[in-house]
Amino acid sequence: MSYSNQPSPNDVGVAVVGAGYWGPNLIRNFLASDTTWLWSVCDLNMDRARQVLGRHTSVEVTNDLQAILDDPRIQAVAIATPAGTHFGIAKACLEAGKHVLVEKPLALSSIEAERLVNVAAERNLTLMCDHTYCYTPAVRRIRHEATQGTLGRLQYIDSVRINLGIVQPDADVFWDLLPHDLSILDSILPAGIQPTAVSAIGVDPIGAGRSCVGYVSMTLPGEGIAHVHVSWLSPVKIRTTIIGGSHRYIVWDDVNPAQRLSIFERGVDVSTFQTPDDQRQMMVQYRSGDMLAPALVESEALADVVREFADCIRTGRRPLTDGTSGVRILKILEAVDASVAARGQLVPLEQQSIGALR
Repeated sequence: MSYSNQPSPNDVGVAVVGAGYWGPNLIRNFLASDTTWLWSVCDLNMDRARQVLGRHTSVEVTNDLQAILDDPRIQAVAIATPAGTHFGIAKACLEAGKHVLVEKPLALSSIEAERLVNVAAERNLTLMCDHTYCYTPAVRRIRHEATQGTLGRLQYIDSVRINLGIVQPDADVFWDLLPHDLSILDSILPAGIQPTAVSAIGVDPIGAGRSCVGYVSMTLPGEGIAHVHVSWLSPVKIRTTIIGGSHRYIVWDDVNPAQRLSIFERGVDVSTFQTPDDQRQMMVQYRSGDMLAPALVESEALADVVREFADCIRTGRRPLTDGTSGVRILKILEAVDASVAARGQLVPLEQQSIGALR
């Protein structure tokens, strides 16, 4: 990587904390962005950080977080460290007056996440979650269809995210994979529609000591449902989501670059009935219309995450995946844990606190 130019007055000065699994992707996108200037990378393993940056760079490397906090050139910090460290590092950065971008999850509990949201609000700082899928062209199009009413009344969402591995040493399959689908769900649901209760089953057929296969069902207002299947034990990689509406259906196949998104002008209509006798004569009609495969401009979603982060810092605009979205996702994950422990029992969600944060 080359890094020889000088920052412009409008560039947001950034540091990345963590150069392990996800950090290199953030580093690459901050370096490539025309809206940010990467001043420093912080990692306990400084050799690894230098290796990520390459030989030709002026980006500073440190293993001292305090050096980042004390640097006036650094306006914002992106955190890509183990999940258990997110809260402490993010809180320290916010209290030092830095804007913060955190990879998923925002914290290990909704209480910690709410504290971060409050600290950011008190200091008028941007707190953003790196829910990268929400910035893909496919999810942006799905969000447009869902929020503009072209789908009609939302009936169901059915999602599958399965592959062989990677079995995590410090998290079960729900905390590893489910945040992706929950962030997408949170992004595409129209305002005022949120899950009301959660039921989840997790199994550990290989003796890993944690759930490796999981099924989550979430009730939605108006007889709707969202269902997610996650697994580390599938011989094939599948990432599909089907969104059913009263007017249209959408099928998203994330592993099919030739046709990631299909929109179907199809559906089922049922005639209304006034009396029990009418119910016996209920009429079902099937609509079979066109299928649209919209052209999606392929782009790296993480580049849009970086652009959104910088733009929100400059303008004060609220990010699409702000801290409150991270809180909502953590509340659902906590309900999943409670339901798994209760062998699938339906766990109500605290709608008032979730809705108030949106």
